[in-house]
Amino acid sequence: MPAAPADTERSLFGEILDWMLAPLLFVWPLSIAFTHYFANSVANFPYDQALREHVAAIARQVKLVDGKPILNLPASARAFLRADETDSVYFHVVTRNGKFLAGDRDLPIPDFSAQSDLLPGEIYLRDAEFNGQDLRFAYTFLAETTESSKNWILVEVAETTEKRNQLANKIVASVILPQFIIIPLAVMLVWFGLSRGLRPLTRLRQTIETRDPADLSPIATRRVPEELEPLVEAFNEMLERMKRNVGAQQRFVADAAHQMRTPLTGLKTQAQFAMRETDPESLRHALQQIATGVDRAGRLVNQLLTLARTEGGGEPAQQRHEPLDLAVLIREVVEDWVMVAIEKGIDLGYEAEGQAMIVGNAFLLRELAKNLVDNALRYTPAGGHVTCRIVVTARSVALEVEDDGIGISEEQSEMVFERFYRVDDANTEGSGLGLAIVQEIADQHDARASLKPNPKGRGAIARVLFAPWRPPAPPLPPPDDFSELYRQSPPLGP
Repeated sequence: MPAAPADTERSLFGEILDWMLAPLLFVWPLSIAFTHYFANSVANFPYDQALREHVAAIARQVKLVDGKPILNLPASARAFLRADETDSVYFHVVTRNGKFLAGDRDLPIPDFSAQSDLLPGEIYLRDAEFNGQDLRFAYTFLAETTESSKNWILVEVAETTEKRNQLANKIVASVILPQFIIIPLAVMLVWFGLSRGLRPLTRLRQTIETRDPADLSPIATRRVPEELEPLVEAFNEMLERMKRNVGAQQRFVADAAHQMRTPLTGLKTQAQFAMRETDPESLRHALQQIATGVDRAGRLVNQLLTLARTEGGGEPAQQRHEPLDLAVLIREVVEDWVMVAIEKGIDLGYEAEGQAMIVGNAFLLRELAKNLVDNALRYTPAGGHVTCRIVVTARSVALEVEDDGIGISEEQSEMVFERFYRVDDANTEGSGLGLAIVQEIADQHDARASLKPNPKGRGAIARVLFAPWRPPAPPLPPPDDFSELYRQSPPLGP
């Protein structure tokens, strides 16, 4: 079995499971450490309390007579103090300068010189080591009110920590041992919960897998979880785009098959006629007809391809919209068509005042303008006039192509943007796709295209209204110093 590539994504189930269990495995040792710490605190509390009581009991047996300590500790009391089956108990009563009064002589006397906050009668706790054993000490000082701290009497009781360790271990065990059952159970429950939680994702995958390849209808979101709705909606939007592209391709195939059949049939007929001709003049005329048919078919193919590109979105470079000056673009298009207008004996003019900034795609807008100019020149007789005009207002930028040709009626103005519709099929050449291309490009620019009768008389006016583009306002520069900031700030007082 070949190894999976290094950049192959893991399953979502395993990824979620890892992110849930990895923190658990990391937190578990911390839980054990915290449990041990708090278990020691809990275990120390009752035994520390017992040590305090022992220290207080011994301290009550010490009497100060004229500043001299007298200890009255019976042997039975000493035996009771040391009666511990688990730990060893030590005690001593000494003066602060080291004079031994009672207890264990070997028990070391700590140096309390660095501790200045000790008070007689208060019971303190500390840890120390004695004969290789860890001891817990409770101690207090006895003294008369006016006596110097050097003459204080130290009463100290210590015991080993075996009972404390045993109690702490029991507490830790009572907390940790159940976790060996709880954690595997939690892993199983997490596994089961993830399997149930990811079931809608599995169901969605099965729904997509079982769909017919030609089914581009949107996926229902009725039973889709809230977290998957954005994914399904994005997928539905992609299906809608694919549906539009497929529809555009189907329309293109249908349009091409319908429109190319006639010119190809005519070319074939002209070619057959030319093959039978023996007269050079008639043969030249037939070839001329073939050349004209080829030009007509070539123009039709170009228009069909342009319409297919505009409907399907075209190349990425043809989809990019950016701010541009429509007046400059239209002037360039008019310059390209001047020679065509001269050959037809038509006066082609251009009118604009200043900039006309819009957001659009230069390639598509050239196609739009080219089709408007071509349409106007086709329907304007020799000696006529065609004027391309840019009109800029506060709310719109209008491209107008005005002609004084055969004109158009109000009824026809509603249908001229449909495919293959022509005002007069008998007197002009054309496929009826030019204005359909104009409408498609205008829709992609959120513009409004129209073709109306010319109010000045003969002819028509084609108009495309665009939204104007205005550059964003630049941010205010920060003040150079506090004086500038103060100058711009309003006064605080009257």
